[in-house]
Amino acid sequence: MALLTLKVNGREFTRDVAPQTLLVEFIREHLRLTGTHVGCDTSQCGACTVHVNGHATKSCNMLALQAQGAEVTTIEGLAAADGTLHPMQAAFRACHGLQCGFCTPGMVMSAVDLVQHHDCSSEAKVREGLEGNLCRCTGYHNIVKAVQQGAAAMK
Repeated sequence: MALLTLKVNGREFTRDVAPQTLLVEFIREHLRLTGTHVGCDTSQCGACTVHVNGHATKSCNMLALQAQGAEVTTIEGLAAADGTLHPMQAAFRACHGLQCGFCTPGMVMSAVDLVQHHDCSSEAKVREGLEGNLCRCTGYHNIVKAVQQGAAAMK
């Protein structure tokens, strides 16, 4: 076991973890933040996407101990303390950028990163930027609309 200290959604946590514990496992099982989903276990689907030090990271592809001292934001940490949705969350809701909802937390986290750190000036750029996130339901049309609406609200 090793001692891990990090901030998740603004709160500091210190826990003993096994060296092989994945960040997604730590988030879901140790902290009970179950909005971050495990989809493929191979970093292909993006359902486990969180922000580590402000950048989108697939948490099934990172050991928890690699996040030592980091600031992690999960889907639960995007909304304001009073429950007001983040502009990207609100856009996904308004544009119906979800169906079953399984991919939605990772998709929203990736979309926020896309707006903050990459070019999302066109539909093609949004689609390219979300390439690492899979949705089996929507066909991406409403997801792209949601990202564009969310981007406008974030700026």
